[in-house]
Amino acid sequence: MELYCERGYDNTTVEEIAGRAGLTERTFFRHFADKREVLFGGAGALQDYLVTQVLDAPADQPPLEAVACALMESGEVIFEERREFAKLRQAIILANEELQERELIKLARLATALAGALRQRGVPDPVASLTAEAGIASFRVAFESWVADSTGRRLSQFVRSSVDALKAATAAN
Repeated sequence: MELYCERGYDNTTVEEIAGRAGLTERTFFRHFADKREVLFGGAGALQDYLVTQVLDAPADQPPLEAVACALMESGEVIFEERREFAKLRQAIILANEELQERELIKLARLATALAGALRQRGVPDPVASLTAEAGIASFRVAFESWVADSTGRRLSQFVRSSVDALKAATAAN
């Protein structure tokens, strides 16, 4: 992360990353497919966590609320302790179009996985797909606000506000 901030993503090599970490390039490639994965390596764990949360939500919980609660819980369990990392990561991603595209792919995969979890809960399409997409859009807006925030508000608070704003927007005629 320091190298990306110092030199920029494009100007940082795997050799430099490995050297800074006290590793060989071979060891680096045992853990990461490429230098992008330093930024995106936890996507699978996040996806698994969110899917589990949605599947374990109370049966009578509405679909959007199940997704919102899963996203809020991920804020508490996964992101809150990594706030500084998240800020650095976001700045690096925003400075590089290739990384922005990769971030959108990650978010699309999360939406697909959440839609699958909702379907497993008995939510039919297109409701499952629309709910998952809307949930991820709300999360993205909340996450961007959270990393820019200097007041110390928790990510879960931003997620709740974002989902509530979505509900208000869709209720308006």
